[in-house]
Amino acid sequence: MITALLIDDDINLRNGMKGLLAMYAPEITIIGEADSVQHGVEAMDRLRPQVVFLDIQLNDGTGFDILEQMALKNGKSSSHIVFITAHEQYAVKAFRFSALDFLLKPVDPEELQKVIDKIIKVLDKNDNYAHIDLLLENIRKKVDNFKRIALSTAEGIHLFEVSDIIRCESEDNYTRFYLRNNKPVLISKTLKEYEELLGEHGFERIHQSHLINLAYLKSYIKKDGGYIVMSDNSNLPISQRKKDRLQEILKSM
Repeated sequence: MITALLIDDDINLRNGMKGLLAMYAPEITIIGEADSVQHGVEAMDRLRPQVVFLDIQLNDGTGFDILEQMALKNGKSSSHIVFITAHEQYAVKAFRFSALDFLLKPVDPEELQKVIDKIIKVLDKNDNYAHIDLLLENIRKKVDNFKRIALSTAEGIHLFEVSDIIRCESEDNYTRFYLRNNKPVLISKTLKEYEELLGEHGFERIHQSHLINLAYLKSYIKKDGGYIVMSDNSNLPISQRKKDRLQEILKSM
């Protein structure tokens, strides 16, 4: 049994979430509900749930306010936080950079099941606080140009400066990150996900297997079909359909 707390100011949404959990996640037991920042802090402090399903927008504040207050009261929260949000693009981007779980309203049963499956795998690691710290850091700044990213591996969570990522390489459904002054890190997410996340931060997809940080591009070689040389001395192929785009970027740099 996994204990959970629901924090949402809409009783209909709480009831709907309870129905979805009963149907698709019977291993989750709801031990409490809250409808505000104040009640949410009190419930988390009193019940100490393993999982908290936390709405972002509440009548008297935000879910982030709850996390800030819990940090002040008890330091690091041991609860695994799953955020529930509408289409606030800024918040969604912050979640992805922090490698945190979130569900979009209306909650999709398939997405809920994916989150539950992940929770079951990672619950005993109790390392959610590192993600939360990075999220709150990004939320406080209220900017789109996030400086750090959380990468979760089998060993734990790694926080890296986005500017230290040299390149990313696809390995089936995994992505290997090559970093400045660090050994490579293998992440269980696809390259496409990181292309979407890092595309506005100076990264360019040059091949189905390669996403590069343009800041670390050393040279573009036209012979042998065309390839680039990165600062780590790796030679990477360029797909035919990406060549024109890359040449335009290089001319503008």
